[in-house]
Amino acid sequence: MRDVNADSQHVVPRVTPLGRLAVPAGILAAVAGAFAYVGTIDPNEPGHYPVCPLYRLTGLYCPGCGGLRSAHAFIHGDFTAALQDNAPAVAAYLGFAVLWTVWVVRAARGRPPGLRLGPVQLWSLVALMLVFTVVRNLPFGGWLHP
Repeated sequence: MRDVNADSQHVVPRVTPLGRLAVPAGILAAVAGAFAYVGTIDPNEPGHYPVCPLYRLTGLYCPGCGGLRSAHAFIHGDFTAALQDNAPAVAAYLGFAVLWTVWVVRAARGRPPGLRLGPVQLWSLVALMLVFTVVRNLPFGGWLHP
């Protein structure tokens, strides 16, 4: 089925509700596949995943260090270990779940995703990750080491 826009005489294809859910479903499948892999192949055993290049070169932990171990622990229900390995990663897992759910609901209703982050929110996230990175590399931040 197609609609013809009277103002411009362009043919606009109608998108079915199932078609609107294709992209969110594809994203979920990719994320679920990645989590399944990390849940199966333990990052705590050496040789399965590469070492963080920043850690290898400098001995400093980047904001992502411990993310795979965190995901592995999270998948296996060890939330304390997941938080200890990388707390911002756990927040990102939960944030993804919420944002994906909102995206699916909006897509099913024919609305755009609707997430708009302004400069203040983006710079706040950058600042938070920078503080996390600095603190986890200071002597008193040892509790944030993966």
